[in-house]
Amino acid sequence: MFEAVDSPYLVPFDGSFSVAGAPTRPPAEAPERKALKKLLKKRVKRLSALQKRLYAENRHAVLLVFQAMDAAGKDSTIRAVLSGVNPAGCQVSAFKQPSAEELDHDFLWRTVERLPERGRIGVFNRSYYEEVLVVRVHPEYLEGQRLPRVPPLDRLWEERLASIRDHERHLARNGTVVLKFWLNVSRGEQRRRFLSRLDEPEKHWKFSVADVRERAAWDRYMVAYEAALRATSRPWAPWYAIPADDKAFMRATVADIVVRALESLDLRFPEVREADRARFAEMRARLEADGD
Repeated sequence: MFEAVDSPYLVPFDGSFSVAGAPTRPPAEAPERKALKKLLKKRVKRLSALQKRLYAENRHAVLLVFQAMDAAGKDSTIRAVLSGVNPAGCQVSAFKQPSAEELDHDFLWRTVERLPERGRIGVFNRSYYEEVLVVRVHPEYLEGQRLPRVPPLDRLWEERLASIRDHERHLARNGTVVLKFWLNVSRGEQRRRFLSRLDEPEKHWKFSVADVRERAAWDRYMVAYEAALRATSRPWAPWYAIPADDKAFMRATVADIVVRALESLDLRFPEVREADRARFAEMRARLEADGD
């Protein structure tokens, strides 16, 4: 079973994670922007090569989960990190407000439907964690879920986190590498990015009044994130709290972790059977004699 690759941003497995202690800025010794872009390019190239082996070997699946506050850079990070991956071996799913059909199932159902097959990389832009983040901050959303029982809220979040742990361990046992990234943007940087969306006409489409309203609940979101990461970061399904105030650093860091995780799988192209190899010369001769 896969185990987490080391990183300064790996969320500990002992429940000691603190949002207050998680940096939003790169360390002082981080490479400059130009060097980070070069590093990202190298990691993207390496990821492309590893994805080909993953697809050919067809034994593991990879699930990348991205969670963050609005304007942290989820979309651009997914796009940058996976820019070199063959689309045939990758699928991205974005989860927003649940549909009526989705609300008629348990909270994991809509994401289980979109899990990646063996040989493929699946990306969740938001995920089942919304049920212990957004819904925890807005418990009034529970009314629309028509739950058969609603225990005291503290117990409900504990039960859902336990279900998530069980779910992710099941996935890991069955060959899915689960990597989870919390893109940790500061409140001040989020404000600057929102203002940028207002200042630049080509970014107006990104601006949402609802996103600004959610800033009022920032502290409650941080409590929810801290609880979720503490409860569900495990060696087989680790969380990484990535500093997100500098997008170049964030993207390079995410790409590096994904590449090292795939490298740890020792992926190999399937070996051709000796009986098939023996016929290659015969097939070559037949094709060459076939002409145009």
